[in-house]
Amino acid sequence: MKEAKIDAEGKTPREVNSKLKKLAKEYDRIIIENPNAMHYLAAGLTGDVEVIIDGSAGYFAGTMIHGPRIEIKGNAGWFPADNMTRGKITIHGSAGDGVGQGIYGGTVIVKEDAGSRTGEIMKNGTIIIGGNSGFMTGLYMMGGQIIVLGSLGKDAGESIIRGKIYLRGEAESLGKNAKIKKITEKEKGELEKILEKSGFKLEKAEYDKFKKIVPRSRRPFYGKEVEEG
Repeated sequence: MKEAKIDAEGKTPREVNSKLKKLAKEYDRIIIENPNAMHYLAAGLTGDVEVIIDGSAGYFAGTMIHGPRIEIKGNAGWFPADNMTRGKITIHGSAGDGVGQGIYGGTVIVKEDAGSRTGEIMKNGTIIIGGNSGFMTGLYMMGGQIIVLGSLGKDAGESIIRGKIYLRGEAESLGKNAKIKKITEKEKGELEKILEKSGFKLEKAEYDKFKKIVPRSRRPFYGKEVEEG
């Protein structure tokens, strides 16, 4: 495996990303040292490359990526993985608001807590939050799945259209068009596979605590809202 390093100290996000994109054509793994919570790290990066951010990242880490595997050793600011189409981002600490906003595919993992509006307008893909997620998690969610091992804030699943939010803890309140249902044995098995692959080890009994938030109606904004099914 060919490995390269970038020292971000004293550089601008544009300079770091420009060098990163050049190195990604030749190297398999690139380590960004001294990131100092820099914004827009790895923005628009494509290709099959591993990027290690050796510290915390600022806003929009990994925004609009297609393919890379990004590991953030610290925390991340607002909107990590924004509009990602393919790839994987793992955040070892906590993250700010808007984790996985608008993603079309790929996987986002936050080992600790996340802020508000996790998975807002996401179309597909998987978001895993190891701790709690803030208010309006799944806002206008259009597809994919969010898995939260902790609890949710107010208005969980606000105006959800498609997709599922799996929750081990409790939701402070549900948003418009959201309802809670039991999960199936098949879904428990799928959750176990996904979480173990993502580095989360739960006892078998813990999977019995999961429930899911799903849409009440596929047409929540036209005429009188009714529950389908």
